[in-house]
Amino acid sequence: MSTATGPSISEVLPNEAWENLSKNQDAVLIDVRTKAEWGFVGIPDLSDLGKEVILLDWLQFPGMTPNTEFVDSLLARFDGDALPDMYFLCRSGARSMSAARAVVATVAASGGTVACVNVAEGFEGDLNAHRHRGGMNGWKAHGLPWTQS
Repeated sequence: MSTATGPSISEVLPNEAWENLSKNQDAVLIDVRTKAEWGFVGIPDLSDLGKEVILLDWLQFPGMTPNTEFVDSLLARFDGDALPDMYFLCRSGARSMSAARAVVATVAASGGTVACVNVAEGFEGDLNAHRHRGGMNGWKAHGLPWTQS
């Protein structure tokens, strides 16, 4: 669990996220990286689960400015429906934690609750000794399905 301020958000490793997404048909995965990252690095592939990843950038490339419409855009997808369990993913786990906290805080402010879970290690994971990502840990390193355009 992170020590940063804000709502407490649980975390799972990528394999646990995959398992939970496969067991809970209503659960969703939100990839909060940038459009550039989705295009050049790839995205998780949930087609074996009969699902699609929600691609919604928390910070907007190239300036990495906050997407002020993030929470409203995400919640609008479930217009009037009960909110599903939400799993948040970014490159390494930091932006996704911030996004998850923002969603929990917004829903709580309106008197509701939502289960938001951060995917620890993210899509690419930590830097290795050569300052490269994607091989030490993270979604890709765990061998979970992904695609690249």
